[in-house]
Amino acid sequence: MPHAILNPQVRQGLRTPTPRSEPWVAHQKLPGYQPTPLRQLEDVARVAGVRAVHLKDESNRFGLPAYKILGASWATLRILERMLGSALEPWTNVDQLRERLAPLGRLKLITMTDGNHGRGVARVAQWLGYAAEIFVPRGTAQARIEGIESEGAEVTIVAGTYDDAVERAASSVAPGVILVSDHGWPGFEEVPSWVAEGYETIFLEIERQIADQQIAPPDLVLVQIGVGTLASAVVAHFRAEGRATFPTLVGVEPTGAACALHSIEAGKPVMLHAGADASIMAGLNCGTPSTAAWPSLEDGIDAYLAIEDERAREAMRLLAASGVVAGESGAASTGGLLELMKGVETRRVREALEVGPETRVLLISTEGATDPVSYRLIVGRSA
Repeated sequence: MPHAILNPQVRQGLRTPTPRSEPWVAHQKLPGYQPTPLRQLEDVARVAGVRAVHLKDESNRFGLPAYKILGASWATLRILERMLGSALEPWTNVDQLRERLAPLGRLKLITMTDGNHGRGVARVAQWLGYAAEIFVPRGTAQARIEGIESEGAEVTIVAGTYDDAVERAASSVAPGVILVSDHGWPGFEEVPSWVAEGYETIFLEIERQIADQQIAPPDLVLVQIGVGTLASAVVAHFRAEGRATFPTLVGVEPTGAACALHSIEAGKPVMLHAGADASIMAGLNCGTPSTAAWPSLEDGIDAYLAIEDERAREAMRLLAASGVVAGESGAASTGGLLELMKGVETRRVREALEVGPETRVLLISTEGATDPVSYRLIVGRSA
């Protein structure tokens, strides 16, 4: 059943330091950089009953079907710079970057994933001429595994859940083997914080697109949770000091893997069993929040929604009708908007947040059709 709560721990008036712009500068020097589009979705706004909906479409980022490479690349650069013991700058392309990193020798990047982050890490390894091994939980869609392998990485299937894959990756660190994780735990929080820094590129692009298109800023932002790394970047950007407006922030999770919502209710991080069958929103099938993201989830997100898979399917079809290709996790923010505005269980939260016909909404579609078979079954046509 859908579930919605106001966050009793949220810090009213929270202001965060201004996010770094250096990740965006670095991303613009990587092969194939282009800003992803910010789309106005009039039909989605009409169905949801709000004034306007704009969606940041991350279905094609550096030629990959998800945004995750932004965090993977920036975190890797920060790790390698520390290993090198000197600044990586100046460099203007990947060839120059490889020359700067030559003293480190040939390294191996590893991580765990439900698909998208792992493929991002694999692409970064390919750019740098490194090896890569990606740990995935049993039940990961074959198309996502093949996508990772297409980047030249080795894929290791772990018997168990995403959280089991986390343990396996963490135990595989060795000399010359670097863990580029977007999930944090006690004692391993700096790298995930660098991943979150990398996602600031999304929001700097949005700010420029809002200005260029003369769009009013959003009143409401819905963001997918997963382990919370993207959501922590949302908090960092939209609660930053000096902003002119501070929109309401709502986190969206599957009902079968609502680890942040249940953690907020408990007042501390909790672990759920979130196997491959927890939800079709595979990228959000996480059993526990990242400890690196938890302070932002606790202090900065105003409310949490847990949605059923059918809302994600409905959102995928609605987005497809508007010309947006979104996978199950990518469509979750749109599904969250539909649940918030139309759901019976969400009425109290909707009214408390004062969202309605005049609300301007920002959504992020975090992935394209990363599982083409599933996409075709749900939408009724290929991407």
